[in-house]
Amino acid sequence: MGVNLKRYGLYLIRWQLSTPILAGVLYLLTDLGALTATIIANLIGGLIFFWVDRFIFTSETLAAQWEVREEVKCVDCGKVARGYRLVRAKNYDKSNDPAPEFRCEECSKKKSEELKKRGVKH
Repeated sequence: MGVNLKRYGLYLIRWQLSTPILAGVLYLLTDLGALTATIIANLIGGLIFFWVDRFIFTSETLAAQWEVREEVKCVDCGKVARGYRLVRAKNYDKSNDPAPEFRCEECSKKKSEELKKRGVKH
């Protein structure tokens, strides 16, 4: 399973931002008792962060653009190496490609330049 580092990084930042917000709610509700204040703070957190998490994990804006695999055979030169393929760009989508083509770094750079000349911005 590949990890989208952009999504993961945003999730970790979101997780850290939830701490002061929920701490503030707990502080304001201390008179209700620890358990009640915690339950209310978690409900408020759920109401806020559900939408943030939904954006992080479903947004096309944050979708992975490149796929990298180890030890693949380059479709162009046949060398076995780390393989790269462009999955998605503004006017390019190979996310459902049944036979993805991976290229070694050198061939991937050549293919990337070819795509740029064809108007694929990535």
